[in-house]
Amino acid sequence: MTTMARITTTTAAEGRARAEAEAAAQAKAGGPGQVAPPLESPKRESEIRRHELADFLRSRRARITPEQVGLPRGRRRRTPGLRREEIAQLSAVGVTWYTWLEQARDIQVSVQVLDALARTLLLDASERAHLFQLAGAVDPSPAARCQTVTPALRLMLEKLEPLPACIQNSRYDILAYNRTYGRLLCDLDTVAPEDRNCMVLICTNEQWRKSFVFLEDTIRLMAAKFRGSMAGHLGEPAWELLLKRLEDESPEFREAWQLHEVVGTRSKTKYFRNAHVGPLSLVHTDLWLGPDQGARLVTYTPADEESRERLDRLQELALAVAS
Repeated sequence: MTTMARITTTTAAEGRARAEAEAAAQAKAGGPGQVAPPLESPKRESEIRRHELADFLRSRRARITPEQVGLPRGRRRRTPGLRREEIAQLSAVGVTWYTWLEQARDIQVSVQVLDALARTLLLDASERAHLFQLAGAVDPSPAARCQTVTPALRLMLEKLEPLPACIQNSRYDILAYNRTYGRLLCDLDTVAPEDRNCMVLICTNEQWRKSFVFLEDTIRLMAAKFRGSMAGHLGEPAWELLLKRLEDESPEFREAWQLHEVVGTRSKTKYFRNAHVGPLSLVHTDLWLGPDQGARLVTYTPADEESRERLDRLQELALAVAS
């Protein structure tokens, strides 16, 4: 009885061993029962992405002339486009670090650096999206079309004309706007989607800035409102990136930011100098689109009859340009 049990156990063990050996041999030979390995391991995929990113950066660098970014061409330039050190300088990153990036080295790239490179390389919206995708990062800038802006909201914007109106989020990104708003402070259609932000425009866009009668007070007020909004988004890359850009590019904002003033949202009358129809006195009103203070409908209604007539003329101009 004991001998029989021992023989049965041994035979079963030998059968399992033979089955495992056959399965291993089939897998090695590519035969039946083989579990196909993944096409690319995570390490291999990362390497491919880095090389694609390096190739993309080199190709974009080669197509930009020094004159496009305000640099002298010089007599001894042999490199097509810009040199690596010029890209690094314009993007405020180290030359060695940028060289490693073009060499597909395994280094981490922040969204701030990617944003700076996208601006220096004059990337359009599709190229910018491609850059962030290759780097495996999420672009913190607003998309040209935001999913929260429904067709119903776009129709509402259109029907509000001649009243200027737009939809903004709490970061002051302009997500959508009607034709009158598009001609109120500048030709907004010519502004890159990633730059359609009221904080960026009031600090860096000359045409937008010239439209404000009380520019200095407006920057101080907007900095205070931005600080209040940012309290609920501390540490978020999109907000940190915007704050750094404003501090780097605008001494006026930097000075106002250091005051640590905080102001909530409120309706008020604003005074503009429109380049097409002249002075405008408009009442600014925010209409929130949800229970939290996120996306909102911003409207401007005329404070007097003269402003009402000028808004009508501004709408006619916007319609004529659009047709």
